[in-house]
Amino acid sequence: MRQYLKNIVEFNDNTKSRIFAYFIQILILVSIISFSFETVPDLKPETRKLLRIIEVFCVLVFSIEYILRIYVADNRRRFIFSFFGLIDVLAILPFYLSIGIDLRSLRALRFLRLFRILKLMRYNRAIKHFSKAIMLAKEEILLFLFVTLILIYFSAVGIYYFENAAQPEHFSSIFDSLWWAIITLTTVGYGDVYPITVGGRIFTFFILMIGLGIVAIPTGIISSALTKSVDTKDEN
Repeated sequence: MRQYLKNIVEFNDNTKSRIFAYFIQILILVSIISFSFETVPDLKPETRKLLRIIEVFCVLVFSIEYILRIYVADNRRRFIFSFFGLIDVLAILPFYLSIGIDLRSLRALRFLRLFRILKLMRYNRAIKHFSKAIMLAKEEILLFLFVTLILIYFSAVGIYYFENAAQPEHFSSIFDSLWWAIITLTTVGYGDVYPITVGGRIFTFFILMIGLGIVAIPTGIISSALTKSVDTKDEN
């Protein structure tokens, strides 16, 4: 029985296993959609009752799935504390913690329900390729993030010295200047904070040029890693 259930729950090489995987994926999407509808104001009591029924059904299925995965796991302790094991717990934990409790005082628990969407990583082949690509390029990505943080701080310091005297209300400190540095380096540019001095505008031009590269670099890193991931699968 254990091996039979393992073939359905863990593997994806037979009809029953694929049906199980598709069923869980559909429930994840239904759960996320119902969660979104719950935030709509002035819902009718009947609608809220229906959403509650959907939530209870989804949590029941996810709980059974989690128990089955523990049952069929070769190393149960390792599974419980693995990435997917923790995601499975976080997907159902808010429901059980909120039983008999007014969620208005524990809204953070509702946020944890978003972790259900990460459960799709176990079933979706494209997401598996993406997660594998992230792992292949993790050193390059960490290096890029470290360099980006340095550039953000450098930009904040630079614009502070250029604009502090002219706009003390916006650039009163390096910490206040960090907001400008982030939206400029990421090329978002909300326009709520911008330089007015000649030096500040020239400095901003160079930061924008650097920002264009910052946006492009991780795209190249991840696309290269995705190519390696797909090539490795084809070779196997």
